[in-house]
Amino acid sequence: MHIDRYEFGLILIDGQTFRNDLLIWPGRIKSDWWRREGHFLQLDDVTEALAADPQVLVVGMGDSGRMQVDPALAAYLKAKGIDLKAHPTREACRIINDLSGKLRLAAALHLTC
Repeated sequence: MHIDRYEFGLILIDGQTFRNDLLIWPGRIKSDWWRREGHFLQLDDVTEALAADPQVLVVGMGDSGRMQVDPALAAYLKAKGIDLKAHPTREACRIINDLSGKLRLAAALHLTC
């Protein structure tokens, strides 16, 4: 997987354009993904992706980094040995491209605020 472009409200992955927040895991891009609480990422929001046993969960916190990660989710990931990388979405996209093909990745990407 390669992220070709990201801008506020739009992401291009392997030539395919998406305009909604995404949950990604090996072999799957869920393009109708949304969180229980809009700007607060919780375990229930990423359970599908975590079932793929990723080594890393990359969180795109939005263009300005507004979305927050629940401390309980961070603790859960740490206990499971899953590295959490939570950054504004532009930086998260760079991390995904850097790690793609090297580690089993899952990603939760907020494309706007």
